[in-house]
Amino acid sequence: MAQAERDASEPAAAILAIRLLLLTGCRKGEVLGLRWEDVDLERSCLRLPDSKTGAKTVLLGAAALKLLAEAERRGPWVCPGGRAGESLKNLYKPWGRICKAAGVAVVRPHDLRHSYVSVGAVGGESLVVVGAIVGHSAASMTERYAHLSDDPVRAAADRISSAIAAAMSGVVSWLADQVDPVGRWL
Repeated sequence: MAQAERDASEPAAAILAIRLLLLTGCRKGEVLGLRWEDVDLERSCLRLPDSKTGAKTVLLGAAALKLLAEAERRGPWVCPGGRAGESLKNLYKPWGRICKAAGVAVVRPHDLRHSYVSVGAVGGESLVVVGAIVGHSAASMTERYAHLSDDPVRAAADRISSAIAAAMSGVVSWLADQVDPVGRWL
């Protein structure tokens, strides 16, 4: 992605969308349909009026927040399309080319959501907390008993997106310093 960004071989909106998928665990449709009015940088969250599970708030980790704060604003859409006033509609071609250039087997953009959840779980975050971050409907049952406040969910979102951002920038040694010998976050 960094190479595609440097040589402008892929649309900036597509790269932004892929980075948001990686750093938030959102669904592709949630990112492609994201409007700037849904982004609350002050409260570090996205307020999605409609998603697969209905309206929801997505808490943003520091890396996702920084990405959005630095993103160019061209119209109402966070990831604008090729035509004025339209959102980006599809990621498949840019995603496929980026995967090919990276030597990675092409996987679905939705697999980035699975990766986000996996990084959180492997990093020692509870499935309840990770489920709360991504808005899994199965986590709603658990939340009835756990009554998660935003603080541990926001902290987990920050740790997960920071770990992914570090890996994306090639700072793998940083990640190794963040876990104990058993693989739990320090």
